[in-house]
Amino acid sequence: MKIPNEMKEKYDEISKLLIEYSEIYLDKEYEELCLHALEKLCRKRPSPLVSGRANGWAAGIVYAIGSNNFIFDKSQPIHMTSKELAEPFGVAASTASSKAALIKKALKIDYSRAEWCLPSMVGSNTMLWMVSVNGLPVDARMLPREMQEICYERGLIPYVPADKGSASQKES
Repeated sequence: MKIPNEMKEKYDEISKLLIEYSEIYLDKEYEELCLHALEKLCRKRPSPLVSGRANGWAAGIVYAIGSNNFIFDKSQPIHMTSKELAEPFGVAASTASSKAALIKKALKIDYSRAEWCLPSMVGSNTMLWMVSVNGLPVDARMLPREMQEICYERGLIPYVPADKGSASQKES
């Protein structure tokens, strides 16, 4: 994704913080998702990143992506408290949380959008698989393959479960 020239310096500053943080506390999946969020924020008109400190925005990005992927749940492989998340950035948990709220609103981050789900969690995120059949919510993974293909073609599910791992699905 191309970063606007006027946002390049801010992108470089925040991305450096995100990469360093991810190397220590997170993993490559989180890093890529956080950088994707940063890129989209840089492209917003006007970008919310033009005001405020880089470390506050970096903490907010990690908080937004992390909370959407259950980082505060101790049963997850990568988990931490909001204080533990924010402290390495040198900001309060409340600062990270308030920036995250702005980010979630700006980027429409929620549990039902595969774009903001860690790739390793897509298969287990029930919200991504719910479709309406005759007005009733149904888990698309329980539908016949033909219906799954229709749901995928319409953009309702992230992939056809039987095809997971095939070359055509990895491109999406």
